[in-house]
Amino acid sequence: MPLSIVLVQPEIPGNTGAVGRTCVALGAELVLIHPLGFEISDARVKRSGLDYWPHVHLTEYASWDAFVAERQPRPEQLFLFEEHGSASFYDADYPEDAMLVFGQETKGIPEAIWRAWPGRQFHLPMRSDVIRSLNLANTVAAAAYQAMRGRF
Repeated sequence: MPLSIVLVQPEIPGNTGAVGRTCVALGAELVLIHPLGFEISDARVKRSGLDYWPHVHLTEYASWDAFVAERQPRPEQLFLFEEHGSASFYDADYPEDAMLVFGQETKGIPEAIWRAWPGRQFHLPMRSDVIRSLNLANTVAAAAYQAMRGRF
């Protein structure tokens, strides 16, 4: 399976639409972990994804536990992204079937998930100390392109 972008309980439909568009550009799968903060049929999702939304390779799971039970990811396959991740996303070795995991826009990745995968926490470096975090869609795009580097 190619690169997967996993959004855990996303809240903002425009971000999910933009991430879907990035997934189409990269041939990546978009995985949504419920509950979502919106209806997937929301026009704002499709507006952000423009007319690309029908081309998104979308998979949905009722919960993180359902995702893990079905997909059985290897630890080295998972990359959990948070602003306080211990390793830079530049230092990671991404396998072709990497799963890049991002949490809610307002809360991040749930702590139980974060703690269950030690050593798999990454961040995007930022030079300014006045920025707490980047927009989810921007972070996903940067991380996905880094993970795909050298594959074009």
